[in-house]
Amino acid sequence: MFRFICISIFLVLYLIFSIPVFLVEWIIGKFSRSKRDYSSLRAVQWAFRVMLKMTGVRTTIIGAENIPDEPVLYIGNHRSFFDILLTYSRCERLTGYVAKKEMEHIPLLSTWMRYLYCLFLDRENPKEGLKTILQAIDYIKEGISICIFPEGTRNKGEELSMLPFKDGAFKIAVKTNCAIVPISLNNTCAIFEKQFPRIKKTHVIIEYGKPIYPNVLDKEDKKHIGNYVQNIIRETIHKNADLV
Repeated sequence: MFRFICISIFLVLYLIFSIPVFLVEWIIGKFSRSKRDYSSLRAVQWAFRVMLKMTGVRTTIIGAENIPDEPVLYIGNHRSFFDILLTYSRCERLTGYVAKKEMEHIPLLSTWMRYLYCLFLDRENPKEGLKTILQAIDYIKEGISICIFPEGTRNKGEELSMLPFKDGAFKIAVKTNCAIVPISLNNTCAIFEKQFPRIKKTHVIIEYGKPIYPNVLDKEDKKHIGNYVQNIIRETIHKNADLV
């Protein structure tokens, strides 16, 4: 419980003290959008790393060399709020995450998210959802990676289970032929969700799979690309289960 309180206090203070930072970032952006983008990225990554340090989590990274130096679509399984901290703190390139629409209304946090090209997905409105996908396609074309958890919500089932992947996310890669990089996450729910509201020291595994380019897949795999990528992640989390 102590870790949860410390992280909550840190997050609130970070958001409050970042108010003048938004002005500084806005001024930087007037002269160089790229400098503003990377300044914002590193500021948020610093905060995420501090919060992860507070959790005491130990992380084993596998396959980081598989990430190409180009805009990609990250696809991962999703079991914890901390999945975002664990993965975003490691992004070398600008990367926008796709979040649920409700997060757009959180003061200050949503401002940081917009600075970092995050997108807010309305899961109840297909028309608005399509607009989000089209915006993500534009971001990829501008050189910004996108990360999405296509289960649509946190999976609260058994550790090695997964919810079905929603196909809409994969249109981002199919339309741009950017690489899909699978992210397989093991044991992340043990940080917080398994013993809510306590935060527990634990060991998590993150494995980045080899990039998948839609245009080199055979016709059947491309037609069912969501299942194809999900099977890779499923096999990987089962393979890594004994490493936790």
